Amino acid sequence: MPTGALTGSLDTPDPVDGPAPDARAQLAGLIFAVLLIDRDGRIAEVNHAAESLLGTSASRIVGAGLAERIGPLDERVAARLRETDEALVARDLAIMAGESEIRVNMTVSPLGTFPGWRVVTLSEIGHEDPVHKQGGDAMLSAPTVLAHEIKNPLAAIRGAGQLVARKLPDGDKKLARMITDEVDRIARLIDRMQQLGSTRTGPVGPCNPHEAIRAAIATMRAVDADPEALDIREEFDPSLPPVLVNRDALEQVLINLVSNAREAARGGTASPSIVVQTRFVGGLAFSAIREGKAVPLPIEITVTDNGPGIPPELRDHVFEPFVSSKPSGQGLGLSLVRKLVRDMNGNISHERDIRAGLTHFRLHLPQARQAS
Repeated sequence: MPTGALTGSLDTPDPVDGPAPDARAQLAGLIFAVLLIDRDGRIAEVNHAAESLLGTSASRIVGAGLAERIGPLDERVAARLRETDEALVARDLAIMAGESEIRVNMTVSPLGTFPGWRVVTLSEIGHEDPVHKQGGDAMLSAPTVLAHEIKNPLAAIRGAGQLVARKLPDGDKKLARMITDEVDRIARLIDRMQQLGSTRTGPVGPCNPHEAIRAAIATMRAVDADPEALDIREEFDPSLPPVLVNRDALEQVLINLVSNAREAARGGTASPSIVVQTRFVGGLAFSAIREGKAVPLPIEITVTDNGPGIPPELRDHVFEPFVSSKPSGQGLGLSLVRKLVRDMNGNISHERDIRAGLTHFRLHLPQARQAS
């Protein structure tokens, strides 16, 4: 049996005009990782999605032991893998992908006609599940419907607080100001909830991703009390083509991510730093399922910080509403980021590189030329 990458021909004929794609072409087109394991427990073949998930090429994966490549594994899973004729389904399993720990769902299927051979699939939990996410967005619609009714009495409370403040002695005015400040805070929270529940999508068009990144960084520096105290390094691929996005939405996403990275970096190290990197990943089969079709997402923007990272118990929930590791956080910033990215047909994921002490937020966006 040949070994290497499960790569289908780019010239596979249209099923209407010729034969259907063969098994190799079908495997190459899957958006989850597929690995073929031989009788000795070594990786014999992989598809493009496996290269993407593990962060390296097929030539570096093939020949390695499965446990050696993605381990150390939970001992119960490792024991089952040693039984070559045993099927296995493992959910929320921690594996190593390069230097980073990620969480995946794993299936192991023995090939009955080839004793000892198995097919392993890995699907990353951090990647978006369109059905699940749509349900999550829909769940926010109820508070959004109430937003208008809540803001009306808030406006009345604020007006009453301002009126009272005029009649109070100076020593008591701070209590009235506290009322108006709290009303303003609640109103801002409701505004963000309305954004999350909105079904409107802004127009998209070609955009230079580096211009959007630099605009977002400039905005952050303008409001930073000490902008020179934080190192923000750019690692750009100058040959990157335009992305198909809403420019304002992309800038808002980047402002949120850079702002979070700034707070994290300053909260955990004497030398805080942020790296914003761009690269083209078209050969790694990054894609999202939108309206039943796979949308290629070859443009990657990564925001990395050297802060302490999100607490482990929250890492699988960072994009859910009202989840925050900040004492005064509202837990809506990353939920809004996810919604804006999805509205542009993109994906966002989070990972923690434990060994290097780095946190990565990765955006994957469509290329303007391909999608238009």
